[in-house]
Order: sequence, then C-alpha cells, then structure tokens
Amino acid sequence: MSKAPAVTPEIVKSLAPAGKLQVAINLGNIVLAQGTPDAPGGITADLAKELARRLGVPVAFTCFPGAGEAFEGFQKQNLDIVFLAIETVRAAEIDFTAPYVIIEGVYMVWKDSALKAVADVDKPGIRIGVTKRAAYELYLTRTLKNATLLRTDDGVASFVKDKLEAAGGVKQSLVAYARTNPDVKLLDGGFMEIRQAMGTQKGRAVGYAYLKAFIEEMKASGFAADALKRSNQPDASVAPPE
Repeated sequence: MSKAPAVTPEIVKSLAPAGKLQVAINLGNIVLAQGTPDAPGGITADLAKELARRLGVPVAFTCFPGAGEAFEGFQKQNLDIVFLAIETVRAAEIDFTAPYVIIEGVYMVWKDSALKAVADVDKPGIRIGVTKRAAYELYLTRTLKNATLLRTDDGVASFVKDKLEAAGGVKQSLVAYARTNPDVKLLDGGFMEIRQAMGTQKGRAVGYAYLKAFIEEMKASGFAADALKRSNQPDASVAPPE
C-alpha cells in the first residue's frame, strides 16, 4: 500500500508555517463538503483534519460558498490547503496533488426538451446556465463551440428563472435538485470528468511532496472511500492511484 513518509519539522514548516493548518473549504459542492461554516464536514474536512493530526498542528477552516470564492480566498488570505478541481487556470497558481475523488459534470434540461443527449447541447441558440468560476464553467468555456454560456452566481437558478435550455453542473447537485422538481431531467452521460484534488501554495516544495504522498495513502488505505460513505456520497468515485 502507498504510504506517506514520516513527517519532519521541514514538512510542518512548509505546510503550516503559521503553526496551524489553514484550510479553504468549498461548501458549494455537496460531494466535498456539508455542514455549516462553523462546523464543516465531509471528505474535505476529514482529509484536512487527518493531515493536521499528522503534522501535529491545529486545523483552522475558512469556508466559502463556491469554488471561485475558495480559489480567490485561498490566494488572498495565503491559506495553506485548498480543495478544488484540477483546472488549467487554477494550476497556474496552485500546486495540486493527483485527484482523490472523481465526479461527473452533467447537463440538466426541461422534461419536454428536444435535447436528448450531451452532444445535442453544443448547438447554436442553446443557452446553458453555469455557476461562474466553477470547474465545469472553466471547462465549457474552453470546449464549447456553438452554445452560449450564461455565467451567474447560481447556474441552476438562472436556468429556472430565465427558462434557459440547459444547466451544467456537478451530477450529485443536479440529481438532488431534479428530485424536487418534476419539470426537469438529467441527460444521460457526462460532458466532463471533474478531478477533485488537494492543493497548496506555490513554492512549498517540501510540503507539496508530502501532500502528494499523503493523498495517495488516503486513497490506497480506504480513508477516502470511508469519508465518502460517512458523508452519504455513494455516487462519487475514489480516484485511481497516480
């Protein structure tokens, strides 16, 4: 089994230079985090607590309502750890581990929609509601050729309010919404694989090397799978070994 090396004072200083592990948590993704800003739970909180335990330092959570805010807050506040999907734009600013969880980006449409498959969505005249700065928004910005993206603070809300043709988002969140709204459905299949990873600030080479090994151990040992089960996220998949 993959196992992280023993923690050294250099690793602690690199990952928690302030003497505590300062962690950015995105409460906008229900697969990764649940609970409240004062008491976040889920796999990201569990991983952060385990890392802090190994480093021998307290953990301090700073929670954000979405991925874009978590990315910005992580940088502006010089936090130590962030949990985000690996994306080209973000990787220029953050050193990411390999993914620990893989989730799907999917489309939601109206029940009577003429859109039947993922390939139908990227057509002229199709408007897609997405949450700005989410991983799937960044991906669709790069890859869509014909459809129009409408970026707001809540892609699903804009889809409903403005009667858009589709909404893009994390599968689990859209499934939960569709359960409460009989007028919508999810298209079969996903448009992307969202690779969720742990990240730290650039320039922390010693800590970053440890963080990569830590994530591999968390996957191999069953810790990540158990954390998903505890937080009732059975549809999310633990990423394969790197």
